[in-house]
Amino acid sequence: MAREITILECTEAKKEGKPVSRYHTTRNKKLQTEKIQKMKYNKHLRRHTLHKEVK
Repeated sequence: MAREITILECTEAKKEGKPVSRYHTTRNKKLQTEKIQKMKYNKHLRRHTLHKEVK
């Protein structure tokens, strides 16, 4: 099976002392070898922030 479930975690929330927001997504690990980075909404900060893949 080539697809794996990954977790995206907010990078800015820890700096501001707020709870982190997390999203679950899937990726094809054979075609996309680098870690995922996406702009997603953080409800605690009330804005879109950069979320990076966490293992």
